[in-house]
Amino acid sequence: MNNVKNVFSIKDLENLSGIKAHTIRIWEKRYNVLEPMRSDTNIRYYNLVNLQKLLNITLLHDYGYKISRIAKYSNEEIPEIVREIVSEISVKSHAISCFKMAMLNFDQSLFFSTYNTLLSHKTFREVFYDVFIPLLNEIGLLWQSDTIKPAHEHFISYLIKQKLLINTEKLQILKPTNDEKVFVLYLPSNEIHELGLMYLNYEILHHGYRSIYLGESIPLDNLSDMKKYFNKITYISYLTVEPNKDKINPYITSINNEILNDENTELWLLGRMVDFIDPKNISDKTRIFRSISDLVVYL
Repeated sequence: MNNVKNVFSIKDLENLSGIKAHTIRIWEKRYNVLEPMRSDTNIRYYNLVNLQKLLNITLLHDYGYKISRIAKYSNEEIPEIVREIVSEISVKSHAISCFKMAMLNFDQSLFFSTYNTLLSHKTFREVFYDVFIPLLNEIGLLWQSDTIKPAHEHFISYLIKQKLLINTEKLQILKPTNDEKVFVLYLPSNEIHELGLMYLNYEILHHGYRSIYLGESIPLDNLSDMKKYFNKITYISYLTVEPNKDKINPYITSINNEILNDENTELWLLGRMVDFIDPKNISDKTRIFRSISDLVVYL
């Protein structure tokens, strides 16, 4: 457990719970709901017990419990009440809190138990949309604010990838029911963030299409080679960090010249870097999507 982050600033608590630091201080002072420790210079800091309690308090507060009422419960009663009231309405926020704790503690058992509980009354697609996508969005913000470290992000992402691979394999053994087009999914050179693309692969298979998943760091000449095997291809790429904003437009120009040079090929793009594409470089064979859900609806 040496690598577990177990000391948090009040700003960390704000980032992890969504409760403003000012409000946390008021709850401490008026209701004594948390017991912060003090550094030698009298700066508040909090342990995992404090964080878990605050996440439970946040769920109860979101569910309609007043903080004055919550404060009357003992430390043992609060998690019991949380378990009792977790329902279809609140299960999302509770699950996200559990996944955050699993991430912070590098706790695989908590991840799997939370996931299996969700799967007992949700489909995998519902779990991914309702819980994993919001969780990953939050993790991105936590990483940017230095609340968590890259190791935390890699840990939780790998476990989610495992679930994606298991559910994708179930669809890969089925024969495609829609032969209108073939999808080729890839990431450009030096792009390694493939979780979003992996989920799109799952969705494409779910919709009955044939999907060829090439993965990360694929050069353009490899994409051209695919046209030797299939007549009508829709390429999909998820541009998270690469090509960067200085290289994205030359890259799109190269795609237009080398890949989209016939009537049967098209390109779908999404990810943060699409915001830096000059509209004049977007051909009539290219479609830009602002989110995974937008692309899935279009399918």
